[in-house]
Amino acid sequence: MTQPNDLLPEGLEDRLPLEAARITAAMRACLDVLHAHGYDRVRPPLLEFEASLAGRMAGAVAGEARAMFRFVDPASLRTLALRSDITPQIGRIASTSLKDAPRPLRLAYCGDTVVIKASQLDPARERLQLGAELIGADSVAAASEAVMLAVEALGAAGLTGISVDFTLPDLVDTLAAKALPLAPEQIAAVRRELDTKDAGGLKAAGGAAYLPLLYATGPFASALAALREVDAGGALASRLDGLEAIAASVGAMSDGAARITLDPTERHGFEYQSWFGFTLYADGLRRAAGRGGTYRIAGSDEPATGFTLYLDRLADAAPQPEPARLVFLPLGHDHAAAATLRALGWRTRAQLAEGEDPRTLGCTHILKAGGPAELEPRQ
Repeated sequence: MTQPNDLLPEGLEDRLPLEAARITAAMRACLDVLHAHGYDRVRPPLLEFEASLAGRMAGAVAGEARAMFRFVDPASLRTLALRSDITPQIGRIASTSLKDAPRPLRLAYCGDTVVIKASQLDPARERLQLGAELIGADSVAAASEAVMLAVEALGAAGLTGISVDFTLPDLVDTLAAKALPLAPEQIAAVRRELDTKDAGGLKAAGGAAYLPLLYATGPFASALAALREVDAGGALASRLDGLEAIAASVGAMSDGAARITLDPTERHGFEYQSWFGFTLYADGLRRAAGRGGTYRIAGSDEPATGFTLYLDRLADAAPQPEPARLVFLPLGHDHAAAATLRALGWRTRAQLAEGEDPRTLGCTHILKAGGPAELEPRQ
């Protein structure tokens, strides 16, 4: 019987066996891909001193640091915070414990994050975040590796119809410096209107020269060609060449690995990225599967490239893993035989009392003297 105190807080939910199985299978598949490509997993703590964690989030999504749960540590009497993002913790590890490790340094992670308040579009306040960070490089080669790795991880998790949307987070700053000059006080307004795709607002903000950027979006080849026309002065030439090289690397993967699009003015979720950012999508997902790009680690200013996948979302579209064969172990069963079955990939469920029905318990087989025997379906 449900009691009033059994209700969960808003934005939090239990993951029951079938859904938990999908999340676990997706997590293992993604981590296996990162491991195979030489990324070493680290496990930062769930909470840290608030000053350290917030300080490493400089330039991150607006309000992200303020979204952290805080409380006083009775041991140190300092304020602690529950992490709302793992990426800053990876930056701390790279800048402290692993500061002398050879670069480029490849690190992977997976863990829970919590926010005080979520958005209406994504009401979950607890998220399972998985990602990879390439510390010490933000080159075209590093960006290419990050995108290809993210696409491969999504494919390994069973997602289909994968697409990658490229963006240039510092686009306005680069053009405003010389090619399409803007006064310092105009830059933020032009960025905002480009992000909202508001042509009228863009003109009102003094960014009429930036209007062509609104139409340099869509399938990668045509959008890149339109963007090159905008950049007649060549201020973006190196960045556009870099985008083309990254797209070529993704295109060289197995046929149909990912579709590539370009939205050069997109900044939502890329507030701390430098010259390159990308968003991942897949069939069956209403929201992004993940994001990544190049950035500088707050505090050390070391270049880095990485991505984050939102495993809870992936589970909505990931296939249900094939159920393992489940063997019922009767009272007095052969323990050595049961151990052998588990070593071969079977699951076992032991009988604890007389009268237990293996079919009711979900078993597909029963252990007998000659080995596992398939149970007949209930009539």
